Amino acid sequence: MKIVVLDGYILNPGDLTWKPLERFGDLTVYDRTVYDNSNDDLIIERIGEAEIVFTNKTPLSENVFKNCPKLKFLGVLATGYNVVDVDAARKLGITVTNIPNYGTQSVAQMAAALLLELTNHVWIHNEAVKNGEWNRIGEWCFWKQPLMELDNKIAGIIGYGRIGQATAKIVQSMGMKVIAYNRHENKELESENMKYVKLEDIFEKSDVIFLHCPLSDDNRGMINRSSISKMKDGVIIINNARGPLIVDQDLADALNSGKIRGAALDVTSEEPIDKDNPLLRAKNCIITPHISWAARETRQRLMNIAADNLKNFLEGISVNVVNK
Repeated sequence: MKIVVLDGYILNPGDLTWKPLERFGDLTVYDRTVYDNSNDDLIIERIGEAEIVFTNKTPLSENVFKNCPKLKFLGVLATGYNVVDVDAARKLGITVTNIPNYGTQSVAQMAAALLLELTNHVWIHNEAVKNGEWNRIGEWCFWKQPLMELDNKIAGIIGYGRIGQATAKIVQSMGMKVIAYNRHENKELESENMKYVKLEDIFEKSDVIFLHCPLSDDNRGMINRSSISKMKDGVIIINNARGPLIVDQDLADALNSGKIRGAALDVTSEEPIDKDNPLLRAKNCIITPHISWAARETRQRLMNIAADNLKNFLEGISVNVVNK
């Protein structure tokens, strides 16, 4: 059986092994497959006679499926599967799977790290010390940016699934009170330190807003000039969910005016970020390159789940199938 991975480098740049997939057949791994939106030729060529294909961000269209008639299983190496025409795959009898719930703790940990960098400015002060500023000032203590204590502050979490709940556990350990917005509420999760509220309440009451929701047509651009105007002065925004949840220019304007104290983003509206994105020049804005999922342990878990998805498919068992 021929197996092809179209863009394996980000999952495994060399610190993991492909053995979990190699055991199922003849495996070919491409680091990346550069694609042209108007031309699927390279993708079709690389899939060739393969029955099994894995993709992370390389898009797979109905045209690809029709030109790769032996393809029976398509494993998406991520939770989101918008790169795949799942309806076309279903019509053509191709099973599509994804990888849910592999990075919960890693993403929550990154959300907390982004928050603490904004409130404590660890790297700025580390650089200042190494550049000699502490010696030049001559005091036993100095700071370049105001520090912020999180105890008794309100964390508003938009999207209270597994990741939102994991983030809540972390910030509650630092004394924060949690309010959460989720389309479907599980009242059993409520406590003295966590309450469900309306989305408007998140905007109006939060000292820190975490975005942990999937992207949809309903929430695209939800952080915008209008919603920002309802927020507390000095609010902090953390986004390691999806970049298009935020209107970039509106957030940049609010940062530059001081309405928003700081923002930390692990995702952007375009990835890699456009060199003209206004957030690159905005005040108090931290941007990291979509690495919340990238811990070695997390990527190994993803690899193992991908292999299990394939194993189950070959045994006639439906697990993590997104186009039943």
